[in-house]
Amino acid sequence: MAETASSRLSRLLAMVPWLQQHPGVSVQQAADHFGVPAADFERDLWLTICCGLPGHGPDQLIDIQFWDEDGAINVLDPQTLDRPLRLSGSEAMSLLVGLRLLAQVPGDHDRSALASVTAKLEEAADVGHGGAAVVHDEVDSDVMKAIGEAIAQERAVHVVYAGATRDEVTERVIEPGQFLHHSGHTYLVGWCREAGAERTFRVDRMRSAQVLDDNSSTRVHRPSPAPSHGESVRLRVAPAARWLLESWDLDDGQEGVDGAIEATITVADRDWLARIALGQGGSVEILEPEDLRIQVRDAARAALVGLTDGHA
Repeated sequence: MAETASSRLSRLLAMVPWLQQHPGVSVQQAADHFGVPAADFERDLWLTICCGLPGHGPDQLIDIQFWDEDGAINVLDPQTLDRPLRLSGSEAMSLLVGLRLLAQVPGDHDRSALASVTAKLEEAADVGHGGAAVVHDEVDSDVMKAIGEAIAQERAVHVVYAGATRDEVTERVIEPGQFLHHSGHTYLVGWCREAGAERTFRVDRMRSAQVLDDNSSTRVHRPSPAPSHGESVRLRVAPAARWLLESWDLDDGQEGVDGAIEATITVADRDWLARIALGQGGSVEILEPEDLRIQVRDAARAALVGLTDGHA
């Protein structure tokens, strides 16, 4: 399999500090250490000595001698690559959180490689000895796999779900739309047939999931990149609903002193955005255009009137 540019770049960055710590090593020995053929490693050396700091003058390039008859490699001037890359504690923790969330995302990526990298990073960062990076989202891998298949095949899924507000376990049929990640938790947005409405479910509260033969309907709204022919809408999103921003393309986003984000998004379906705003209980406020703001306001008032009449 052909080597990727990212893997070669990683080797090039690690190569110079390693060679400096092992003066006189041969090309073959260095190639064996990095797991590549000697010819490939020699090409890496020729590329490296053409790299350096801006200006690229003779005194700003990495200087490595490796063409003598004895075949020994000696780093004469490593420039800034004189020691291995070191991550700060916060950088290491951020990477750990990202790796653990990635491991929960359905797909055909190499999970064994993710587990190996996570373990090595935990050891290097000394996690468990004075600190820990914890993602409070113990998601069943079989549940994630089933939902991922349902989304890919556009089918409904039967789940056993433990509610958060009431101490009960229910069975639901959901037409899944998309996964969202917020504050260390994974959520599924989909159409709940029992509720007859779009709902958001925490995946770690799902006890089981089974893909059904039923096809999902078009009632599931899957946010997609903003189309160029859409309408620009200015809105304000309170901290409680900021997780929505993870699936929207924002323009001119500005954070206020209260933590709310004011930004512009492009939408092709006004009704979809109106439903989002109404469903967030005031956490999403439409600012412009004015007619859409009035539409959402009137719909909210009508809903309140209906709720009041129902309890009269």
